[in-house]
Amino acid sequence: MVYRVLADVAMTLHFLFLVYVLLGGFLAWRWPRAWFPHAAVVAYGLIIAAFDFDCPLTPVEHYLRLRAGQAGLEPTGFIDTYIEGVVYPVEYILPARVLAALIIAVSWTGALLAERRRRLRPTGSTTSGPTVTH
Repeated sequence: MVYRVLADVAMTLHFLFLVYVLLGGFLAWRWPRAWFPHAAVVAYGLIIAAFDFDCPLTPVEHYLRLRAGQAGLEPTGFIDTYIEGVVYPVEYILPARVLAALIIAVSWTGALLAERRRRLRPTGSTTSGPTVTH
């Protein structure tokens, strides 16, 4: 029972990581410093995808699933087990990756535009209307 719960925790962390890779750039619209950690995880995700590496959570979940008496993730891995063929058909991997890249690009473009607006905004102004002096 403990191994199954721990495997589910590893799976959940994996999903949360993927959600952050996909949508984390939108946090930078409000908090500009959020862009840097998001850029780091996107770069990490690109390296994993480009060089066909497994995320460190994959062997952890695989081991825990086997210890729980369940089927592990080998030989396929996390994405092949939970995403491809489940969220989208396997033959649509390229369009899915392009869509993910577009979502990230939109989030980063929005973050850049939000930062520009912040920089162009006059500092020290606390009122939104004109100031009347007598």
